[in-house]
Amino acid sequence: MQRMRLGPYEGQVAHRLRQWDAIGFGRRLWARDPTLWAPAPLPELADRLGWLGLPWAPPTLVDELDALAHQVRDEGLTDVLLLGMGGSSLAPEVFARTTPPRPGALALTVVDSTHPTAVRAVAARLDPARTLIVVSSKSGTTTETLALFHYFWEWSRTAGGPPGRRCLAITDPQTPLAALASARGFRRIVYAPPDVGGRYAALSVFGLVPAALVGVDVRAVLAGARAFAAAIGPEVPCADNPALALGAALGELVLAGRDKVTFLASPAIAAFPVWVEQLLAESTGKDGRGVVPVVDEPWLDGAYGADRVFVGVGMAGATDVLDDRLAALASAGHPVVEITLDAITQLGQEFLRWEVATAAAGAVLGVHPFNQPDVQLAKDLTERAMAQDAPPGAVPEVAVDDAATSQALRAWLAGLQEGAYVAVLAFLAPRPEVMHGLQEIRALLGQRRRVATTVGFGPRYLHSTGQLHKGGPHSGWFLQLVDEPVDDAPVPGRALTFHALLRAQADGDYQALVQRGRHVLRIGLGRDAPAGLARLLARLRHLLG
Repeated sequence: MQRMRLGPYEGQVAHRLRQWDAIGFGRRLWARDPTLWAPAPLPELADRLGWLGLPWAPPTLVDELDALAHQVRDEGLTDVLLLGMGGSSLAPEVFARTTPPRPGALALTVVDSTHPTAVRAVAARLDPARTLIVVSSKSGTTTETLALFHYFWEWSRTAGGPPGRRCLAITDPQTPLAALASARGFRRIVYAPPDVGGRYAALSVFGLVPAALVGVDVRAVLAGARAFAAAIGPEVPCADNPALALGAALGELVLAGRDKVTFLASPAIAAFPVWVEQLLAESTGKDGRGVVPVVDEPWLDGAYGADRVFVGVGMAGATDVLDDRLAALASAGHPVVEITLDAITQLGQEFLRWEVATAAAGAVLGVHPFNQPDVQLAKDLTERAMAQDAPPGAVPEVAVDDAATSQALRAWLAGLQEGAYVAVLAFLAPRPEVMHGLQEIRALLGQRRRVATTVGFGPRYLHSTGQLHKGGPHSGWFLQLVDEPVDDAPVPGRALTFHALLRAQADGDYQALVQRGRHVLRIGLGRDAPAGLARLLARLRHLLG
């Protein structure tokens, strides 16, 4: 069920849907017509629409996934360790966190951090003899994924026997990862469709292989997606098409100045908006425009500006505060979209709803929804940092305990007011105590300045919201946080440690933000990140009152 309460924006959205009916938008979408987004051929446009056909995966694929899941369980494996970033990791995480555990199913651990504390913690917790390593990368060249693979390959070797038997690769055909997997004797290489971009690949093997391993009913997920595809098919009028109506609303609201799409979710489906965050940010955040997704923000009890749209994603019959909060927001005049799932197997439907809506919103905004032109800049600067090719002193850093830190924070906060957003970029180990400190900082900034706030852990966010930060609206204030890990870890085969890699990624992103003229401040938290966050919060409280 989808219900939209858009208030004064109803007319604009209805007008857009009538325009789309007139040009046959729905029919042309399903015909994979790239001229919906650009009149002339562009790279990564006509050849990136394969996601529309994913719900009709051949039955043989599902049978193969079932067989794989049974096989690894019968061999005594108990865990899946997925190494991937962005589109390779987010959908599997949604499947794992929203699916009730099934007897005998493997447990999923996703590693998308290069912080040495996080890497070491996973290695210490899992048993290498009972863990299937899934290396997932569309291009087969993702720096973080390959560094993590080499580390966990050596870890798996400690269990004895051929480690390739405990490894599986998911990648496009003929990538460097495919060649590596072949040379190392991986038990399986699963090839992905080349005409599907990573963030639109939830219903491809990037999502379905891990889903099958953790016990998700893949047949039901795909059946739900197909049923929804029929409900939004080429002949359905746009006003009756929930995915196109959602896309029209998102696009028109951005044009009207409401570009902060804030998600509220029932606990059972709380992992889903993190996947949508990447889809919206990387697809629309370019050319100075875009949707700013706001996920897991502390509840501000009414302290919201006129730049907000709220989306509630709930489960039918859930007894939580979602309905009350959405009603209060609608009464306060904010546009509100409510989406209710009848069962968790409707995840396939939701992936498709948001993919269509995001692509349609891109058409409203006049942006190319399938490329990521500003991601490469940070990658290039990271490579320079790893090669120690950056000019000395290029990344200024203030320590949280420096006397000058308050002055630096005061300068950074200048001009921050309603309509802007704060992105906290945490190159920290994603531990609960760290997340708690970051949420307290978000709550304080949101309440005192009435701004939207986001948190991204580096380098994970570089594959999610990083494109929006550099290419989206020029309204972001970026607070980059780094620490000094107690225990580092080497990257096998490279004259590099994980801390050095993490710092290079932080440096590269900092410099990319500066090149784009963004407001950015780096603060060093020292060796104890939670304690450093507490001291930073105290400083901010003093400054903000």
